[in-house]
Amino acid sequence: MMESSLLSAIAMELDGLIYCLIPIPFVVDLVMTFVGIAILLGIISMAAIVFTYTERKICAFIQVRIGPNRVGGRFGLLQPVADMLKLMSKEDIMPAGADKVVWALSPALLFVPAALVYALFPFDVGAVLADVNVGVFLLFAISGQAVLPFLMGGYASNNKYSFIGGMRIVGQMLSYEAPLLFSLLGIIMLTGSLRLDDIVQMQAQNYWFIFMQPLAFIIFLIAAVAETNRTPFDLVEGESEIIAGPFTEYSGMRWALFFLAEYANLLTAAILATTFFLGGYSGPSFLPGFVWFGLKAVLMVLLIMWFRWTFPRTRVDQILTFGWKVLVPFSILNVVLTGALMFWFGIV
Repeated sequence: MMESSLLSAIAMELDGLIYCLIPIPFVVDLVMTFVGIAILLGIISMAAIVFTYTERKICAFIQVRIGPNRVGGRFGLLQPVADMLKLMSKEDIMPAGADKVVWALSPALLFVPAALVYALFPFDVGAVLADVNVGVFLLFAISGQAVLPFLMGGYASNNKYSFIGGMRIVGQMLSYEAPLLFSLLGIIMLTGSLRLDDIVQMQAQNYWFIFMQPLAFIIFLIAAVAETNRTPFDLVEGESEIIAGPFTEYSGMRWALFFLAEYANLLTAAILATTFFLGGYSGPSFLPGFVWFGLKAVLMVLLIMWFRWTFPRTRVDQILTFGWKVLVPFSILNVVLTGALMFWFGIV
C-alpha cells in the first residue's frame, strides 16, 4: 500500500479545520466537495490560458515566426488575458431562426462532461475527488455525452455549415470511440480492475503500460487526437470547407465555452495517456507524485500540439475508413494478443 501524499495530507488538514468550525460531518463533506470542484475548475481554466499561449509559441517556432510579442512585454505573456477580455466584450448575437433554448444550452452542456471527468482522475495518492471502483466505465459514459452538444449546436443554429459540422462529429466520434475503448481493454485485463488508482499502482509496482502495451498506446494516441477534434482530424471545423462547423454562429462567451471545452478535452486526453500508459503519479521520490503527474501530462499535451502543426488535415472518408478498417481491427488484435500472452505466462 502506497503511503499518503502531500495533497492528501493537505486535504485531511483542511477537512479537520472545517470540522472544527462546523462539526457536522455532512456539511464538512459538502464543503470539501465544493472545494474540490473549485480547484478542478481552476485547473481547467488555467490550463486553457496557458495552453493557448503555448500553442501559439509552438506554432510560431515550427513556422519560423516569433509569435505573441507585444501584449505583456517582449514574450507576449499577457496575450491570453487580452484574448479573454476581447471575448468578454464581444456581443452575443443569436442567429435568426435558431432554436433559442437548444442553441443557448449547447455550449454549457459541452463544458459539463469535459469538466466532470476530472473528478475521476487520481492526481496523487489519495488525491481524487470521486474514487469509484468502476472509474473507467464511468469515464467513458461521461465523455461519450460530449457528442450531443455539438449536434445540438449545429442543428439549433439554423445554418447548413453548422449542421454539417455537427453531423461530421457524430461520425467521427462513433469511428474512434470504439478503438479508444478497445485500446484500454488490455490494460484492464492486466490490472483486473476498473478503478483508475489501481491501474496507476499496478504500474508503480511493475512497469509502465507503455512498455507492456506499445500497440495499444499508438492506437490510443491516434484515437484520442481524433476524439479531441484536433489536426489532422479537425474535419468538424474545417475552416476551408465549413467555416467553423457547429461553432459558426457562436460569439462572445458562448464561443469561449466551446473553446474552453476544447482545451479541457485536450488536457483530458493527456491525463488519460498519463494515467493508463505513463504510470500516473508514480515516479522517483525526490518529487511529489502530483508533480510527476503534471510533468507527464504536459509532455503529452506538447506532443498533441506538435501533431497539429506538423500533419495536414485528412478527408472525411479517409478519417472514417482509417478508424473502422485499421484502428478497430488492430485494437481487437491487441486484446486477443494480451489475453493469449496472459494465458501463456499463467497470469490468469
